[in-house]
Amino acid sequence: MTLIQSLNTQSLQYSARTVIRAERAMRCLPFKLPLFAAMRNTSVPLQIIAGSEGLEHRYTTRSISELAVETGLMWLIQVGILRREVDGQGITDSFRLTPLGRQLLEKWENQGETLPPPSFLDRLYNALSRWLRLPV
Repeated sequence: MTLIQSLNTQSLQYSARTVIRAERAMRCLPFKLPLFAAMRNTSVPLQIIAGSEGLEHRYTTRSISELAVETGLMWLIQVGILRREVDGQGITDSFRLTPLGRQLLEKWENQGETLPPPSFLDRLYNALSRWLRLPV
């Protein structure tokens, strides 16, 4: 078995705090499971997620401005769920899942076809973490 095959078969281990923060961030944003499923297989451009197109693709719970979508996606990058795509000319406006994002997506796909709703405390902790940019 080559090193690359070995790395692909092993899942990365994350601390409980990292996983909890990532789960909370995914649940508190207005993005739906089909968006993350699409990001597992291919990069998804920002314009497809924003506005009425996001609703048509079942990526969002409501029509969201491009700025709000980008802000939410940037938060998901900071908590380790997403990464921005890069092409030969630099960073693009497309996003993909990281290994942590794939693990969480797989977990929630096995539990059902929807993200669990966030509690009031989840929303409060997520908002404080985003505002203060706390590492926890």
